[in-house]
Amino acid sequence: MGECDDEDWLLLKPKEPLPSQCCASGCKPCVFDIYERELDKWKRARAKGDIDLLTGKREAPMTSDDALLNPECFSAFQLESLKKLTEAASLYRFRVPNGVHLKLSLGQHLVLRGTVDGLEVQRAYTPVNRVNTEGYFEVLIKLYEDGLMSQYIKTWKVGDVIDWRRPFGGFPYKPNKYGHLLMFVSGTGIAPMLSIIQSITDNEEDETFVTLTGCFRTYEDIYMKSLLQEQSLYWNVKTFYVLSKEETLENLPWSYHEKTHLGRLNLEVIKTLVNSCRKAPFALICGSVTFNQDVLNYLRSAGLDEDSCFMF
Repeated sequence: MGECDDEDWLLLKPKEPLPSQCCASGCKPCVFDIYERELDKWKRARAKGDIDLLTGKREAPMTSDDALLNPECFSAFQLESLKKLTEAASLYRFRVPNGVHLKLSLGQHLVLRGTVDGLEVQRAYTPVNRVNTEGYFEVLIKLYEDGLMSQYIKTWKVGDVIDWRRPFGGFPYKPNKYGHLLMFVSGTGIAPMLSIIQSITDNEEDETFVTLTGCFRTYEDIYMKSLLQEQSLYWNVKTFYVLSKEETLENLPWSYHEKTHLGRLNLEVIKTLVNSCRKAPFALICGSVTFNQDVLNYLRSAGLDEDSCFMF
């Protein structure tokens, strides 16, 4: 049994997380949940005067798979490559041990940890690769001039080792559960939709229709164009774009002319999309808080109730 004096116990007491250490994505457990759990463990260990209860020496050893998937611990992944997609956004690929995948569920996000000027910051990002991908995972990240995490990400170089925490959230999808999925995304909100679409097109037995509506500033700002173009070749997948800052369709490839609306997403556009569904629609929404609420309000006006909508 370990012995500690009062000063030692105070040094071992868990530190309460800073607000910047919460990614605000509804993770279960959140860093604050983990803190409360660790604090409770510390109190019990101190009350019994047994440090082994705090260090976990009596617990079974963690396997490599557990370490990779543990929701309470960060694991290190090496940055394998990065590909610039737009002026501000890039696709980052991280190496996973051979023969191992993250066992993601559709639309789940990972939590990234970084340090800027001594301040720990955490943010959530959704992998865009197929959920059963082995050997790597990829995340789409847009950098912001004044963003704390962006300052950290700007320092990354291929070969760097970066801390990520296990998947959270996601969309409980089952093949053929919905007749027609209407996806509304703004910017990097497209990320969780990509694994869902690929899951549907990879499954020959899944006959769910999909219409993805992507809202971007210009044609150049559309993320993952090649993948979206590839997926839209399937009989049950359509893509539609709303470009708020594009002045004329003449600036776009001809294949985009009939599936692009210039301006902002509005009730008329959403009514047209809802009415064009071949089967009963179910809406998936991912973007800023304002975008999500606007789309939800438009969908209500178009006849969908909240039970037919899911917001990431």
